[in-house]
Formats: sequence, structure tokens, C-alpha cells
Amino acid sequence: MSRQNSDLAQTKKHLRAPNEVMDLKRLGSFYPYKLSFMRKLMRKVMQEQWHINLALFNLDKKGYGEAIYEIKTPSNCYHFVVFANFLDPSLRTDRVIAEAWDLTVTLRHGSFDPTELESLRKNVPLQEKGRMTAQSLVLSRANKSSRNFEYVINQLSSGKQPSIKKINEVGYLYRTTAVYGSGKFGMADWSKIKMSYADFTEPFSAEMFSCFMIRQFSLDQADYIASMCAPELSVRLDDNIKRYFGIGNATGLGMAPFLIKHPLLINSWIETREFALAQVLSHTLPNNNTLHIFSILMQRAITHLNEIATNNESQNKINCDASQALSSILKWLNQEKVNLTNWQQMIQYVSDNYNVEAQELINTILIEVHPEEVLALENNHDIEEIYELTPEMKLLNLKKIIENQYQWALQYDFKSKNANAIFWYRSEEKMEPRLGDRDFDNGAEKEILIGIARAVEQCYATINALPSEMKINNVAEFVFAYPEHRHIIRRIQTMAKTKYGEIQANLLDKDVLPIHLLRCKLSFFGVGKFDPKSRLWVRNTMFQGAPIVSDIGTQYKDDWIFPVMPSNESSKGNEIH
Repeated sequence: MSRQNSDLAQTKKHLRAPNEVMDLKRLGSFYPYKLSFMRKLMRKVMQEQWHINLALFNLDKKGYGEAIYEIKTPSNCYHFVVFANFLDPSLRTDRVIAEAWDLTVTLRHGSFDPTELESLRKNVPLQEKGRMTAQSLVLSRANKSSRNFEYVINQLSSGKQPSIKKINEVGYLYRTTAVYGSGKFGMADWSKIKMSYADFTEPFSAEMFSCFMIRQFSLDQADYIASMCAPELSVRLDDNIKRYFGIGNATGLGMAPFLIKHPLLINSWIETREFALAQVLSHTLPNNNTLHIFSILMQRAITHLNEIATNNESQNKINCDASQALSSILKWLNQEKVNLTNWQQMIQYVSDNYNVEAQELINTILIEVHPEEVLALENNHDIEEIYELTPEMKLLNLKKIIENQYQWALQYDFKSKNANAIFWYRSEEKMEPRLGDRDFDNGAEKEILIGIARAVEQCYATINALPSEMKINNVAEFVFAYPEHRHIIRRIQTMAKTKYGEIQANLLDKDVLPIHLLRCKLSFFGVGKFDPKSRLWVRNTMFQGAPIVSDIGTQYKDDWIFPVMPSNESSKGNEIH
């Protein structure tokens, strides 16, 4: 066996079992990590030294008007167009039914052409009701933070920096309420983006970059309005504070079905994360330097958790418990590090003594400590999603696949009222997913396929109930007789070749928590600081601690995981040396 094959075999020994990883509660305990999309994007921007300059900044004294940023990468040119309008505070809402926003934006390919501005003025502020062209990659909108925006302006115009503690209560100046891409409303579709725009071939990278630019505009706008209010007295936001500002996001149920509809893609994301962890466990050993870095990151994570502001009692308890767990683990580590011969000893200790939240925090930190083992996996996320039916497969083999890989789906009793209590459907008004109560709401006949467990169980029950006289031997014959099972069989056959694509939970259960799905997906985006508003939607913060545009061209340390409130003593925040 070659060295490479031997290393791969060793790594695979450390891969966790699907029934452990794909547990819904564990998925809802994932944190942003080294290969999250925002982290990857910022590495690209900083390493390639993208040039981002203001081509137009036509705002009035109150900050309303238009701004255009020109973005030049090694391979392309783009422009980011911003429309800032007055919005009556009574109309400001995170709900998708809103029809007006403080800020509307689009990311466009090519240099800025002044002749197109009038068309953009008419369409971008309309969002879903407007029409875009294939030159646009992203369409988005955002609202001001009612708690932070005016406060920051007042502080700066008075010659003072805003209080970090007050900023921490929210963490951003604007909050996005939708970020559209991949061909919606006439924009460039995903196939065109992958073929033509090498800068944004990673999943959701164009959308993430647009959020980064909204963050940048919010900082530029704040500085500008303050200077207009008090030209002689005002000060600009301190760069440390700018880095601490993120961009807010409100994410609802609409994001959840993505994880069910794209199991091959989800398998790729999670397999990459699990492989990164396995690489570290199989190919590295703790030493004085890595233990030191690990301890620094643990302490930072503790501080980060303690600083998260949320009124959600459940999330607050999760954060407090996780912080206490990390403190206890750190104490154990300091006592036992002389006896620690491999990382697996620590992983086992944490697994034996702490819940999944603490476990996934430790896994995240461990991946962060060993970038040399992880960054080689950076381009593993994009795959071709093809779901094929294998008609010649023996029906007995299909049954065995279900019993071996979908045994989790067979444990539920769907004749039970609670197990089949809710249904997922798509709203005609906004084309957004919603939850319905099967006993009280109409529309169950139009539910979308989210209940994978139920579909598998029904298919399996049909196979077991086949009359002997039908003599059905293969999948083709079965599908011909029972076409209603065609879709789930195609999925079962395709996913049989994977480990981590299926979320092992009944998503139709009365007590299901869709917020676990949201947090899982958002962790891969790189989103942190979750502030749930119900079990169905959550506020969160993106790019907090990340570089700002003026940092491009300076040394990049890529260490903005677990952002903490900056101190006056640090020029770049909490760095790892």
C-alpha cells in the first residue's frame, strides 16, 4: 500500500458514524469552522488582494441616495450597487412580506456603466417585484438596526466612539432579510456563475460577498452621516470597532428545506467537515505549541459565548452551559496535558462527560488549530447533483439498503398522531416554505417532500406487503406497479453511496425543531451568534471580526473565529501567535 493510501485509510478510521453525525440535535450544535464559506471567501479576497473602491457615493446629509463600489479581482470586474432610501420605522420588519427596506443592493458583473443606473433605480428597490438581467449575480435588501444605527451616528457626531458593550447587544448596523442569487428574477444562474465567474464558484460565495459589501457600506455610511452632522466635531469609527461590527441576518423557515432537497450537496459539506476532523485526529499529535493555541482558542470561545446577547432563554442556557463546559474542559486539559499523547484522548473525555454542544465546540477548535491538515480540503464542497434510478436493481437489494442505511427511518410509528402531526408546504403568496398543522390547517394534500423518514417507511412497508403472486423481482417492476415510490427509491439508491447526506430525524413530528436545520446550514455559511426568535426563525451575525476593505493588502492571519469585544490594547482584535 502506498503512503498516500495508507494515510487515507488511517483518516477513514477516525470518521464518525452517520448515526452520530446526522442526529438533528448534533447538526443544530455545529459552529462555523475553518472551511465555512465566509472564511474561505475572505481568504480568497485577502490573498488575491481584490481592489474595492468607491466609484460613486451620492448620498444626501441624512445618508439617503446611491453608492457604487467597483470590485476588481485577478480575473474579473464587478460593481456593487446600493440604494439607501428613507423608510418609515413603522414599516421596518424582518418578515418576507415586507415591500420596502432601508437598503436594497445588487452585485453586477462588469465595470460600472452610468447608462444602466436608471434601470437599476426602477428595479432593485422593488426586489422580488422587479426584473433583473443576467449581468446581476445577487439581489438583496437590509434594514437598519433600530438599537444601534442612530446611537452610533450620535456618538460619532459628538466626537466619541460608541460603547463596545452597547454595540455587542446587537453587533451590526444593518440586518439583511433576504439574499437572492442563482438565477432568481432573471439574474445569472448557477451554471453561468460556475462557468464564467471564477471568483464565485464556491457555493453561495457571491451571496456571501454581497453581505460583506453591505457591511462595508454600513460602516462607510455611518462615517459619512456623522461627518455631515458635525463636520468639525465628528470622528470616524475606530477600525477595531469596524471589524467588530458584522452584518445582521434574519433567517426563517425558508432555508430549512434546502438541507432535505440537496442531500448530495449536504453530504459533501458534512463529509468535508468530518474528514477535516479525522485528518487532524489521525495525522497530528498535541505538542506545546498546539496545546497553547488550543488553550487560547478555548478561552476566546468562552469569552465569545459569555458575550452573546440574546433574550431567548433556551439559547442563553445553551451558551451558558457551553461556556461552563469549556471552562471545565480547559481545567482538565491543563491538568492532563503532560499525559496527553494524542487528541483522541481529549475527544473521548469530552464525549464521555459533556453534551453535543461542547463536543462540537471542541471539534471546531481542534480543526482550527491545524490548518495545514484542513486547507487542502478547501475545494471539496461543490459537486454535481445527479439522482439516478437504478431500475435493474433487485428488489431484495433495495430492501437491504433500507434496512442497513435507513434503519433510523423505520423506528417511527407514522400511525401515531404526533409522528405525523405537521406538514411542510410552499406559500403561494411569497413562494416560501411554511409549516402546517395536519389537524387544523388546509393544504396537506400539497405538502412538499420533507418527510423522508415517512416516505422510506411507506416504501419499505409496501415492499414487505407485496403479494407473492405479483412476482416482482426488481426496482423497475416495483416502480411500474407503485409509481408513487419512484422519487424516494431514486433517492435511496443514490444516497446509498454516501455517508452523511440524510438527516436522521422525523421532520413531521409534532415537536420537531426546524431551528436545528437553520443553524446547521448557517454554520457552513460561517454565521455565528444565534438569537432565536421562535423555533422557526433566528437572528444572527455574519462577518463579525472579519477584515474590512482597508485591511486588504495587509498581512492576513485568518483567525477571526469566535469574535470577542475588542480592547484598546489590540490593534487587530484577539490574535493567535
